[in-house]
Amino acid sequence: MMTQVDSPSRSLTTIKSTNLTSKVSPWVASLAYPIGRFIVLPIYFGKISVTGQENLPQQGPVIIAPTHRSRWDPIMLGYAAGRDVTGRDLHFMVSANEMLGIQGWFIRRLGGFPVDTDHPGISSIRHGVELLQNEKVLVMFPEGNIFRENYIQPLKPGFARIALQAEASKCNLGINVVPIAIEYSQQVPHRGCNITINIGSPLKVADYRGDNVKRSAQQLTEDLQTSLKRLYECPLNQSLG
Repeated sequence: MMTQVDSPSRSLTTIKSTNLTSKVSPWVASLAYPIGRFIVLPIYFGKISVTGQENLPQQGPVIIAPTHRSRWDPIMLGYAAGRDVTGRDLHFMVSANEMLGIQGWFIRRLGGFPVDTDHPGISSIRHGVELLQNEKVLVMFPEGNIFRENYIQPLKPGFARIALQAEASKCNLGINVVPIAIEYSQQVPHRGCNITINIGSPLKVADYRGDNVKRSAQQLTEDLQTSLKRLYECPLNQSLG
């Protein structure tokens, strides 16, 4: 049962204090994915180009780390890397203010759970680690929020800390971080907008484990930033402008 919320501030407080879970509703997913892929996206957008799907691991724990330019991004990730591509469900770490109303209802049933991007709570971090320990696919937007600027923003360090904490918690876990650059031909996507989605080679979190956790997290963050920048500046993207 869904309870009525009196105000956005009260609803955010409620979300933050709840024990977090992220489950994919089979019936919602079975409707949402085909409707998105074959109806909504082809009707609304122009050309959608996807490269690098061979870089998506078919098993084991994965962090998908995409750029964040629009509220369309989670749908684009489902299109490019979702269950009908890899056979695996995506679990999204989503800004708490995007978990409200009808949108929030769908996000929660498609694997989403809330996080305060400025001050991540222990429950969000713990759930992210648990998902990776259970060899799930976790989507984290490392830039933190939506940015319209046409370049990669400084990445938040939280994703690297979660990745390293999970990797250290279980022997030979083998987490892969997959960088994905999503670029729209319009700064604010409108009908007819073209899209390129470039999926890069995974970064193996085990390669970054060391005695100094802070330094390891910094190096992983820097390498992801470099990968995203390279993908975002791919010549294919230039052709769709």
